[in-house]
Amino acid sequence: MSPNTEKDDVLLALKLIFQPWKWKKKRTEDGLLSLEKEFREYLGVKYAFSFNSGRSAFLAILATLKEGQPFHEALARGDEVLLQAFTCNAAANPIIWADLKPVYVDCNEKTFNIDVEDLKKKIGPRSRVVVAQHTFGLPANMDEILEICQKNNLILIEDCAHSLGATYKDKKVGTFGKAAFFSFSRDKVISSVYGGMAITNDPSLAEKLRQVQGKIGYPSYFWIFQQLLHPVLMNWLILPVYNFLKLGKIILILSQWLHILSKAVHWKEKRGKKPSYFPKRFPNALAILALNQFKKLERFDNHRKEIADFYSQELINTKYETLDTKYKEGNIFLRFSIKHQSSHQIIRRAWKENILIGDWYTTPIAPHDTKLEKVQYRLGSCPKAEKLAKITLNLPTHINISKKEAEKIVDFLKKNDN
Repeated sequence: MSPNTEKDDVLLALKLIFQPWKWKKKRTEDGLLSLEKEFREYLGVKYAFSFNSGRSAFLAILATLKEGQPFHEALARGDEVLLQAFTCNAAANPIIWADLKPVYVDCNEKTFNIDVEDLKKKIGPRSRVVVAQHTFGLPANMDEILEICQKNNLILIEDCAHSLGATYKDKKVGTFGKAAFFSFSRDKVISSVYGGMAITNDPSLAEKLRQVQGKIGYPSYFWIFQQLLHPVLMNWLILPVYNFLKLGKIILILSQWLHILSKAVHWKEKRGKKPSYFPKRFPNALAILALNQFKKLERFDNHRKEIADFYSQELINTKYETLDTKYKEGNIFLRFSIKHQSSHQIIRRAWKENILIGDWYTTPIAPHDTKLEKVQYRLGSCPKAEKLAKITLNLPTHINISKKEAEKIVDFLKKNDN
């Protein structure tokens, strides 16, 4: 529900609604040109290419790899891409859309990231790519993953949808592999409702990414309008009445049903199918929103860490299992994830009291109504991920969660610690 948005973001979106000449093709200094430039400089990489979502960015990377790269043969139809379970269908679907085969690897119960031992077991003759997801902003073990990729001649792609600003051994995530992709979705580190970025230091890959970006069109004007309207309606209409007789929730559902606002995940994606607006270029208007958020990244991440520290201290003497201290280094805490045997019941109770505790992820491939067979996931193949899906809940850390609201959440959790 656009948790990152502040007053200036909403006013900027409203202003852009009345400036349609900035929506699509004009790459302005206050939009796409600056966003890609600042992204390169912030991460210390040579190339950055914007797309209308993280999915589109990932799909573009796979498309370039199918054309072949120096020292790597082109990916062929049916080649395997290894990725972890306990993820979103947005990570799996681009693999399917590229006519490749997703192979799900179990995850580490302590870090929510890929289990390197299971990764070793699932490498086969047709394995070509490993996707390292930095779940909830916690960096994956890049030393071990890189070693496995090098030994097995596998291409490493980093999924940084949760982790803009996170570091592994003082090096920013996204800079370890052949390429990486980021998301600017409504619930990510920075948000333009939809948006994404592909980055690389490889000049050959970069040239092909540039070609892909140039060939695909822009989303429709109506789709862009939907995204610009989202923060305005959400902050000025839906959220103010959200707790009043569920009126806000009704307005949100009705707005999405009438296609006034877009959904985060299209129904087709839950069945492994591709909506028509992927892949597309990043509209300049949304880049302006993303750039405005990008300038606040350090403040956002510092706030997340402060709220996470508060949760961590307050939940020490409870049944809630929090992240071990040794795993906190470099984490930006997109969400503060905890474990409890009654997590699903606690989430439902919280929602009834209008406390928006998160449910990432209640199934090994989210959202919960994703048809697992359609995204080629086989139940029982990743038992740790399936276990985590039953016991994990997430506490909000975004900029609009104040210390007082965090205290309210902690009080609720302590009352329901049974």
